[in-house]
Order: sequence, then structure tokens, then C-alpha cells
Amino acid sequence: MSAIRLLVLGAVRQHGRAHGYQVRSDLELWGAHEWSNAQPGSIYHALKAMAKQGLLIAHETAPSAAGGPPRTEYELTADGEAEYFRLLRHALSAPDEKTDVLTAGVGFIVDLPRAEALALLRQRVAALEEWRAEIRRNWTPAEGEDWGHIAEIMGLWIHTAESGDAWTRGLITRLEAGAYEMADDKMI
Repeated sequence: MSAIRLLVLGAVRQHGRAHGYQVRSDLELWGAHEWSNAQPGSIYHALKAMAKQGLLIAHETAPSAAGGPPRTEYELTADGEAEYFRLLRHALSAPDEKTDVLTAGVGFIVDLPRAEALALLRQRVAALEEWRAEIRRNWTPAEGEDWGHIAEIMGLWIHTAESGDAWTRGLITRLEAGAYEMADDKMI
């Protein structure tokens, strides 16, 4: 999965209706160009592609009063809303995605009800635990075996699983304690 789709859909969703420059400015403000593939060209390409896919509606606007060219504003369709939440849920629960995908998911976690966010993060923990157990079961040298430097790979995988588990459990604890205003908190 590419983080750009989640980032662009999420940024448009936050505005309700946004043009490409607004989306680009938001993503740059969040530093997404540093930790993901959210470069200007990929942002505009994603907007146009997702409009063709029916995830966004493209609205042509009049030229600006300052004399600027007309801009295309984008708005999520029902399919775009569904895709956004599918990507968000995947980003928070899948332990085998790149860090940029998880980072994008955490950036939009507050769009979910607290219980759902917690359930997704618990799925992530369970998957990390299973991955760690699989490594130990299938990819760890038996007593007396010397895998040389290849054993370092397994050590890296174990460390990655353990650090991901610890970070995720910390976020779960913070959410359980009421951190952040979640989607269902806004409805109260």
C-alpha cells in the first residue's frame, strides 16, 4: 500500500472540499514530504487518478479575484470515504507495512471511534506477537548451529517486532486513558 492515497484522501476529507495546493500545503505542514512519497507531483497525480477512479469529485472553480488561474477543487465521493476508512484501518492494523503507511494512519487515527482504533491497534499487537513467534519457531538457529552474520537478520526482525509491539501498546494505553479527541468524542 502507498501512503499517498491515504494522505491525499485524508487531507481532502479534512477540508470537505480542497484544491491541490491546499492538500499539498497540508502535507508539507505535516512534514509528509520528508517521511513519505508525498511529493508535489505525486499529490497532483493522486488527486487526478482518484477522481478518474470515482473516489473524488473534481469541481472546476472560477478564476480567483486576484487573477490566478481556475483551480480544481476535490471532494470525496461515498466510494472515496469508504476507501479512506479502508486504508486507515489497514494502516493501523497491518504490521508488515512500511513506516510511512503507519505514520499516515496515526495522523488520521482521530477520525475513528476510540473503541475501533483500540481494536485495530490490538490486532496490530497480535500480528506482531505472531510474527515474533514465527521468527523464533522457524528462523532462529538451533542450539549449536552457527548461522554467522545471517543470524543478525533474525535479531533485527525480533527487535523490530518488539519495538513495534512496545510502541503500539503505549499508544493503546494513552488512548484507553482518554488521550486525543476521537470521532465519537466529537459527536457528544
